[in-house]
Amino acid sequence: MAHDSIRRTATIHVRASVLEARWQKLCALYLPRAPKDSMWRYAKGHRRQQPSSGWKLHISATILSASTVLNKIAPFLTGRGVPFKAPRSLMEVGKLNSGLDYNYSQIGKIITVYPRSDAEAVFLAQRLHKLTRRMSAPAVPFDLRFSDTSNVYYRFGAFQHLELTRSGQQVPAVNAPDGNLIPDIREQPKPDWASDPFVVRRPRSRPVGQKAASSIRVVKALVQRGKGGVYVAIDFSSGSPRPCLLKEGRKNGELTWDGRDGAWRIRNEEQVLTRLSKRGVPVPQVQSSFEMGGNRYLVMQYLDGETLHDTLLRRHRRLAVSRVLDYAIQLAKFISQMHGVGWAWRDCKPKNLIVTRDGRLLPIDFEGATPLNRLGPPRWGTPGFTPAQSRDRKVGNAAAEDLYGMGSTLFLLLTGRVFDPAEQFAIQKLRRGVPPTLRQLVNSLLSDDPEIRPTAAATHATLTSNFLNLKRPARLEEVKVA
Repeated sequence: MAHDSIRRTATIHVRASVLEARWQKLCALYLPRAPKDSMWRYAKGHRRQQPSSGWKLHISATILSASTVLNKIAPFLTGRGVPFKAPRSLMEVGKLNSGLDYNYSQIGKIITVYPRSDAEAVFLAQRLHKLTRRMSAPAVPFDLRFSDTSNVYYRFGAFQHLELTRSGQQVPAVNAPDGNLIPDIREQPKPDWASDPFVVRRPRSRPVGQKAASSIRVVKALVQRGKGGVYVAIDFSSGSPRPCLLKEGRKNGELTWDGRDGAWRIRNEEQVLTRLSKRGVPVPQVQSSFEMGGNRYLVMQYLDGETLHDTLLRRHRRLAVSRVLDYAIQLAKFISQMHGVGWAWRDCKPKNLIVTRDGRLLPIDFEGATPLNRLGPPRWGTPGFTPAQSRDRKVGNAAAEDLYGMGSTLFLLLTGRVFDPAEQFAIQKLRRGVPPTLRQLVNSLLSDDPEIRPTAAATHATLTSNFLNLKRPARLEEVKVA
């Protein structure tokens, strides 16, 4: 199994290198304009006149399909002299599709095409749809889709950089028919005064036999990003309504080099939670799951509280040392239990720990969890809570990642700062009154050498033998939960 994991990881790196090299070659051929201060590359284009605003076309793609998509459509667009742009690298493609680096509304907007008229926009959309319809790609939020199965999306927007002063701020703008500038709002794909020229000419969609989960009602979104969302919902399936958390994994959402997308991550999390629960590890309860539109949904137990991250913000990153010790004992116990049944969490951080009203820590988010003897998805985890050293990516070393994440979490709880290996600030210089044993333990967990980090069981034993008899802090003040 170990050799298979190493071979799989090597294959992933080769695939990424080959596809990036192909992307750069295509960009050099079809998108020669590469401004230094821009993430975009542009086609030369030979049109002297272009409208200031109109119907933009967006062609969606993943890091795995982007090179093929560009290779299919670039010769066609170039031959007709149509202006278009694409990211300067596949890394930027991944950033766009994450919905984090460049805004949620930018997901899937990999290649942007600028037609000069409504008629040309419809013609280009039809041709581009045929060229790319068999490719895998994420849906573009807020844009209108050319057809239910298309990777071509469209919206009315500015072609040139126009700005409007609104409430004292400069915002993107488009020209209205009366010549006035109005805000170019990316969440609104069509102004009220613009007629949609694609409606009549778009291909007919086949009816899809999809049964929605009628027993779930979403109340509000907690998280929205490329791989999916997290929602507070009401579950009516048991007769009496009960609150729940609904977690969404989107098809082709944040697809990684190994071919895993948001839907795969939710399926993985469901399996992990089910297996851990059967082994007695305290994890959120899975109530049900379903699939809709290729997306995977997980209905989970509602946890009444707030994340440890939000607790820190609310308390201005200052917690009593006794409170930190209490959380440290709980966290070390949980990770010890998880490692004890052969699993690694791989995403230990304050945002993935719920603080209940009575002061208990409840872990969440197990999308990247993996058996200890298997190398999980590469580059998992969160910067600041994941070790940067390449040797930590050895097979069987996933446990060391959890230990580092625990150390970084405790460092933040004690000092109010995210640990930075480049700075190496000593805990005693950032916070007085921290017991030497606790300082030494956190420093060991953050060691550059994963072999030096004490196991979760040893960490728990050290904490309980030295600090368990301390008076447990009073519970935090009541937490308001929406």
